[in-house]
Amino acid sequence: MSSANFERQKKTRRISVITIFSILIVITFFISMNTGLSRLTPTEVMDTLFGHGTAKQDLILHKIRLPRIVISILVGAGLAVSGCILQGISRNDMADPGILGITAGAGLLVVLFIAYFPTAADAPSLYLPFLALVGGGLTAALIYVLAYKKQEGLLPTRFLLTGISVSVGLIALINVLTLRLHPSKFQYVAVWLAGRITGTTWDHVLALLPWIILLFAFVFYRSRNLDVMTFGDNIATGLGVNVEKERLVFYAAATMLAAACVSVSGGIGFVGLIAPHLARKLIGHNHKYLLPASALAGALLLLIADTLGRSLFLPSEIPAGIVVAVIGAPYFLYLLARAKS
Repeated sequence: MSSANFERQKKTRRISVITIFSILIVITFFISMNTGLSRLTPTEVMDTLFGHGTAKQDLILHKIRLPRIVISILVGAGLAVSGCILQGISRNDMADPGILGITAGAGLLVVLFIAYFPTAADAPSLYLPFLALVGGGLTAALIYVLAYKKQEGLLPTRFLLTGISVSVGLIALINVLTLRLHPSKFQYVAVWLAGRITGTTWDHVLALLPWIILLFAFVFYRSRNLDVMTFGDNIATGLGVNVEKERLVFYAAATMLAAACVSVSGGIGFVGLIAPHLARKLIGHNHKYLLPASALAGALLLLIADTLGRSLFLPSEIPAGIVVAVIGAPYFLYLLARAKS
């Protein structure tokens, strides 16, 4: 087989995988609109979408379910791309914004804000991405400073262990803070930390959407540099890439993505670990295709998790973060076991 035919087959496979992910998201999207405590038939959903539903159906679909579904897609995609970037710049398959402590840092500042805002439920959603960005950014900077050595650079193992250590400390601080909360806010914060999608509105969508669009476009535009960096610092430098500058730029983009997502969804972990791994197995290491495939895989994973969480144990709901953790924790242990072998 000629190299041209081989490349053509690889490209066809990559496009096919991306197409399949997109189709699965659309299917899950429609299933999710029909799923919940108040059942809507497919006909009722279509009638309501075109403005022919009852007032109750309009409330359920347009004010409750659709914002939640859109947030699930955006957060899943954002966390997955963040994890894909972190795995690329650290050359560590276990890198993830949750495991590295960025999620905990963003969550800490958001929890502080909710704790001292007069009413938790009325905390302005437009403030949260900026607060999460500050918390996540400070945490990311601390991890980078602690893990970086001038002579050795950013070693993957030290980067991961530093992130885990910082994450444990921040989670302990968050737990202490939540125990001191007034009972009226404790439940709100506890559910938020578990990774809640419920209660999101179109305001949350509008607060998150600009971050997703701008950062996705920026990272995709520079994806070639991310490809080169996966070969190691020496090769990347030989190919004309300013490794330290690019690493900081991508690290900042990953941090901003994770922080913005955490601000509206709470502590959802493992999406940034699982989705890039799944996409990489199907797509390969070319970030031109890996980034969009990771985004679609993450969106699909979180959308399925949220749909299952609000349908398996009706009338009760399980936060999407817990459903993802049930899948992600064993997968993380599998990666650790494989790394030792």
